[in-house]
Amino acid sequence: METNWEPKILAFLCNWCSYAGADLAGTSRIQYSPNIRVIRVPCSGRINPLFILKALQSGIDGVLVSGCHPGDCHYISGNYIGRRKSTTLKRFVEFLGIEEGRVQFSWVSAAEGGKFSQVVDEVTQGIKKLGPIKRFVKKEELREAKSEARNPKYETISKL
Repeated sequence: METNWEPKILAFLCNWCSYAGADLAGTSRIQYSPNIRVIRVPCSGRINPLFILKALQSGIDGVLVSGCHPGDCHYISGNYIGRRKSTTLKRFVEFLGIEEGRVQFSWVSAAEGGKFSQVVDEVTQGIKKLGPIKRFVKKEELREAKSEARNPKYETISKL
């Protein structure tokens, strides 16, 4: 493993709570790990689990999904739906052989900038312990093979 390796972490944050908590952490100048890249979503319950799997397949080392505390959702039951999806996805990721801890879920409200910073730092440290993702990542050779297959000089007679 490289000594200067830093994990790439993708965070799906609820617009109403977790993203506002991240904003509060920033405006309050609370330090947290810079390894995180944020995608703001309307609700944690609207995140398609395939987005998370695609991120891992693309080489993202870890994914954080953060939403409103249960019972505080702007969309009434969105975070309950997100919680059910997270439970199912955790089992599926385990079935795929991806290490536990690559996908993490948390609840952060708009007033919890300090907690957001703490969650990000804990997720980053957990991913650093796991190291770079190796399973489920598309290999470069496969990408090259697909691009060669699309090359017109390899067309088959059935397509002519």
